[in-house]
Amino acid sequence: MFVGHYKDVPEKDTGFDGVTIRWLVSPKLGAKNYAMRYFVLRKGAEIPIHQHDWEHEIFIVRGEGIITNGKEEFHVREGNFLYVPPNEPHGYRATGETLEFLCIIPAKREAIPEDEWA
Repeated sequence: MFVGHYKDVPEKDTGFDGVTIRWLVSPKLGAKNYAMRYFVLRKGAEIPIHQHDWEHEIFIVRGEGIITNGKEEFHVREGNFLYVPPNEPHGYRATGETLEFLCIIPAKREAIPEDEWA
């Protein structure tokens, strides 16, 4: 078992202005099936629409934002949760001071950076 605090995990740049990620659980900790990430989007920051062949489970921890699949926009806030199926386009934009969320994905090589593997 491993117990940690998210603030003890280094924030990493995502390549998108105003967006950081913390890899809370990854294969580096021994996770073989899933990875858990903590994203922070500062006000106005966004992750553009993209898609992959794996699903996402998301829980909004703090703030407000818009999640889109390119056809519809969903206004989300603290307490909302989402399921993004494989290959569904999805993008995120912070409309509040921040949009902070947990995102769980399968532990697949193509989904997780090399430095998060054991």
